[in-house]
Amino acid sequence: MKLRSIVAGTSALLCAAACAPGTAGNTNGNDTAARFEYFTYSGQDPVFDGPPLSAEEMRNPILAGFYPDPAITQVGGDYYIVNSTFCYFPGLPVWHSKDLVNWTQIGNAIDRPGMLDFDGLGLSRGVFAPTISYHDGTFYIANTCVDCGGNFIITATDPAGPWSDPVWIPEVGGIDPSLFQDSDGKLYLMNNDAPEGGSTYDGHRAIWLREIDPVTFQPVSAPVMIINGGARPEDKPIWIEGPHIYKVGETYLFSAAEGGTAVGHSQVAFKAESVYGPYIPYTDNPILTQRDLPDDRLNPVTSVGHADFVQDSAGRWWASFLGVRPYQGDDYNTGRETFLLPVTWQDGWPIILESGEPLPLRQQRPDLPAQPAAPVPTSGNFTLTEEFEGETLPPYWMAVRIPKQQWHSLEHGTLRITPRGESLGSGKQPSFLARRQQHTNAEASTELVFAPQAPKDEAGIAAFQNDDFFYALGVGLNDAGERVVRLRKKSGPDMEDNGEILAEIPVSPDPELPVRLKIAARGASYDFYAASGDSAWQSVATGQDGSILSTRAAGGFVGAVFGMYAQSAAE
Repeated sequence: MKLRSIVAGTSALLCAAACAPGTAGNTNGNDTAARFEYFTYSGQDPVFDGPPLSAEEMRNPILAGFYPDPAITQVGGDYYIVNSTFCYFPGLPVWHSKDLVNWTQIGNAIDRPGMLDFDGLGLSRGVFAPTISYHDGTFYIANTCVDCGGNFIITATDPAGPWSDPVWIPEVGGIDPSLFQDSDGKLYLMNNDAPEGGSTYDGHRAIWLREIDPVTFQPVSAPVMIINGGARPEDKPIWIEGPHIYKVGETYLFSAAEGGTAVGHSQVAFKAESVYGPYIPYTDNPILTQRDLPDDRLNPVTSVGHADFVQDSAGRWWASFLGVRPYQGDDYNTGRETFLLPVTWQDGWPIILESGEPLPLRQQRPDLPAQPAAPVPTSGNFTLTEEFEGETLPPYWMAVRIPKQQWHSLEHGTLRITPRGESLGSGKQPSFLARRQQHTNAEASTELVFAPQAPKDEAGIAAFQNDDFFYALGVGLNDAGERVVRLRKKSGPDMEDNGEILAEIPVSPDPELPVRLKIAARGASYDFYAASGDSAWQSVATGQDGSILSTRAAGGFVGAVFGMYAQSAAE
C-alpha cells in the first residue's frame, strides 16, 4: 500500500515561529540537506498470520505500537481515542472511529510549538496519560505535563483541532487528571497524588476529587481523598492511577489502574452512592489483569490496565486499555499498545476479563455498522510507503521534543532534512522524524541523497528508543574523507552522545548517487543493510542486540521508533 496524501488537512499544524514535523518550504536555502525519496515500513508478525478475519471478527491491538494510556469517549455514533506521547511532538494523537474497529488519526491535540515546552526533559517526561470527554458541544482533554507545568485542560469544538492553549490548574498536584460531569451540571476533577499524611510505603498513592469551575477550570471546593492506596489497602497496593468516574443510574462507578504499568498492572472498580463516596471496592477485584497467567503461555499480552469505559450507540459497554506484547521475558520494543474488549456486567459490576483468562488477539467485533478500512492500517500485518508528495506529512510522524527552528521541508516528492549539531544522543531536539515500530518483526527502509562535507556530517535511518538507546545507520565520511555507511550504537547514558561505531562499509563516492538503507527487526535481533543506487543489498551488520531498544532495558514509558535523521558537528 502506497501512501501519497493521507487525511488531508489533519497535519496542517505545522509552522509558526518554529516549525513542527512536515511542512513544505525551504530549509534555509542551503544544499547540505539530506534528501529522502521515500520511507517504507513493513510489519509481519506471525501472530497476525493465519485465517483471514471473518466479517464478524476484529483484531487486537486496535492501535499497534507505542500508543499507551488510551482514553475514549462517544459522541452519538462517533468514538474518539487519545493517547499519551511524553516528549514527542506533535503530541496526544486524536483518533476517530464509527465502529470501534477501524481507527483514523484525525490530528494531534498538542500541535503548536508554543503550547508546551519539553526542553531539558528526558523523553519519558512531558505529557502523561490524557483523558478525553465531551459535553454540550465541547471536547475536553485533561492532562499532566510532568516537569513542565503540571496539570492542565485544553478544549476544542472539533476533535481534529485546533485545541486551545493549556489552561493550567496550579492548585492541583500529582498526575492523571480526569473530568467527571455529573447529571446536575457540576464538573469534578480527580487526580492521583500523595495520600493524606504522606505515603507510608513506596508506590502508596491516593485519588483526590474536587469540584471545579466549568469555565475557568479552577477548584471551587476543597479536595477530598476518595481512594487511599487501592482496592485492598491491607495488601499495600501500589500506583493507583488513571482514575475515572461513571454515572450508572444513580450509582457512581469508579475505576482506576493499580499495580504499576508493568507485569503487575491491573484495573480495579469501586461503587458509591455519592460522588464523594465512600467508595466500596468490588470484592473480586481486579476486573482486568494478566498477572495471574503462566509466563510461558503462547503469544502473551502482559501489563494490561489503564482502562476507560465507553458505551456504544446500542448501550453496550466496551473498555479501551493498554497492554504489551513481549517477544522474550518482559522485553518488548513496540511499547504499550491500545486494546479493546467488551465489558460484561455481573451483579452490577463491570468485568473486562475473567480471572485467569488470556486476552484474545481476535474476537467478535462490535455489532455496529461496519466501516471501510482506515486509510492507514493500525493493526495486523501491512506495508506502507510514504513518498512525500503531500504538502504536509501524515499526523503520525513525530519529532523528539519541540522544534525551535525549521530544519526540514517537503519539496517535489522529497523530504529534505538539514543536518544540525543536536545529534540523536544529545538529549536535545535532533533533526529526526520518526514513526512507531508497530511489529516485533518489522522492516524500515529509505533512499537518500547526501553529500557529507565534514567528518561529523551524517544522515540516514535510525531505530530509536530514547536519547541513550538507539542504532543509527547513516551516510558519512571516514577518516580518509571517503563516503561510507556507518552503523552506530548507543546503549546507555554513560556513553558519548554518538555512541560507538560498530561497522562501516564503503559506498559510491558520487554524492548524487542515491544510497538505500534498511533496518530489519526480528524480535531481539536487528539487521542493518545498505546499497548504492540499484545494486543489491549489502550487509552492514546482522544479529545486533535489539533488546537494548526494549522499554525494560531503556527504562521509561515509550516504545521504539524508526525514522530519518541528519546531523553535523556540535554547534
